[in-house]
Parts: sequence; C-alpha cells; structure tokens
Amino acid sequence: MIMEVKRIDSQGRIVLPKEWRKRWGNEVVLIEFEDRIEILPRRKPKLSEFFDIIEVNEIGEDVEKELLKELAGELYGKHY
Repeated sequence: MIMEVKRIDSQGRIVLPKEWRKRWGNEVVLIEFEDRIEILPRRKPKLSEFFDIIEVNEIGEDVEKELLKELAGELYGKHY
C-alpha cells in the first residue's frame, strides 16, 4: 500500500500522482461515510458480466434506472 498526504486547494481540488492516474485512469468515485471519504477508481463494468441475470422482454426507463443504481451499489459497495 502506498499512502500520500495531499492538500485540498481553495477550489476543492486534489492532485493525484501521475503514476496513479496512469494506472487507475482519470475518473474516480467519491464515497462519503460518517467517519471518512474514500476515493475509488471508476470501474466501467463489462456488460457481458451481467447478461442473463434477469429475464425481461422489454426494459422500461424506470427499470433501467433501478438496474443501474443496483449495479453501482455492487461495484462500489453503496446503495444509491
């Protein structure tokens, strides 16, 4: 594990090390807990991993939104 201490500038920005950005990408997810904030790399799921999880003939917009929230919770460990 590598730990870095960074300051947050007056505009709320944190600069991540270049090596980290290369390894993990340029998008992150911020999760606020009662006692901490976590910064996680944004993982784009492979949609093929989720094929055949549910059977539907047609997905409505509301169902699609709920599925996306559920997938986000599985990926990032939080319910939205």
